[in-house]
Amino acid sequence: MTAEAEAASKDRMFERLGTLAEEMIALHGKDFTMGALIIAARFIAEGKPLARLSDGQGA
Repeated sequence: MTAEAEAASKDRMFERLGTLAEEMIALHGKDFTMGALIIAARFIAEGKPLARLSDGQGA
């Protein structure tokens, strides 16, 4: 991937993240959204999975 393509990809990801954050704020408020994003960052730093895998029994 070229530097230009990587920069464009990162811009798109940031836009998606911003849209998701705005939706979360609208539904659950700023405190929840900030906490959820901090927890996600912590999971990334610790190498933990971000999504639960379905065991076939629902959430």
